[in-house]
Amino acid sequence: MLWVKAFHILFVIAWFAGLFYLPRIYVNLAQTDEPGARRVLLGMARRLYRFMTPLAVLAVLLGLWLYLGWGLGRGQLWMHVKLAAVAALAAYHLLCLRYLRRFERGAGTPGHRYFRGFNEIPVLLLLLVLIMVVVKPF
Repeated sequence: MLWVKAFHILFVIAWFAGLFYLPRIYVNLAQTDEPGARRVLLGMARRLYRFMTPLAVLAVLLGLWLYLGWGLGRGQLWMHVKLAAVAALAAYHLLCLRYLRRFERGAGTPGHRYFRGFNEIPVLLLLLVLIMVVVKPF
């Protein structure tokens, strides 16, 4: 099970790298009207989303394996809070796809200030998950 745990942590880190960077691309997309720059940024966003999605799936599947196989935290409130945070991260991931599709269509999207704030959401969720896993406050 330690191998599963090690790969779970690896895929979580890799997924978060994408969750941290993709909204930064959105900040730049929201700021530019230059067609060449938009094309490059959209290409970057598409490739990053395609790269980070399998990482997210693997992170969640390995986390479920740990939860079901080891029973870590089963029946404890900290684990329920962590699982809720992971569900929120999955929703955030899907919201990133929604914004990507809107940028691709040229549909109305929020401005760069919105995406600067939007970029902080995974940081807060990561903090919550870390506190739940390491401190186990309840």
